[in-house]
Order: sequence, then structure tokens, then C-alpha cells
Amino acid sequence: MKTIKLRKVGNSYGFTIPKEIKEKYNLKEGEELHIIETEDGFKLTPFDPEFEEWAEAYDKTNQKYKNTLKELAE
Repeated sequence: MKTIKLRKVGNSYGFTIPKEIKEKYNLKEGEELHIIETEDGFKLTPFDPEFEEWAEAYDKTNQKYKNTLKELAE
């Protein structure tokens, strides 16, 4: 587990991400991170949760209508 400090940056607050975490998740400067509130606090992720929901819905539809989509493609 890594520990970080929250710091005041203008009228907001920020923190730095340890180099090991940045490299492990291939994070780049300026990349957006998403904060997801949980019962235990929050989760910070580079993955867009709305896109993940869309991708899951797409997969379900694709599986359900696999043959129909294949015929339409021909």
C-alpha cells in the first residue's frame, strides 16, 4: 500500500501519484482519471466507467443478435 499527501493547489486540492503506479498503469501527463465513490471511500481509475457500461451492453447485444448482425454484414 502506498501513502500520499493531499496538498492545496490554488482553490483546489491535489496529490502526486508515485512513479511506480504511473508506470504500472501507463499513465501520461494530462490524462483524465475518474473518481468513483464507494461505500469505503473512493476509487481512482484511468478507465471511464460510462464506457465500460456501454461496452458491456454492446457485448450483450452482439452475443444476442450474432447471427442477425452477421447476415446484415453480408
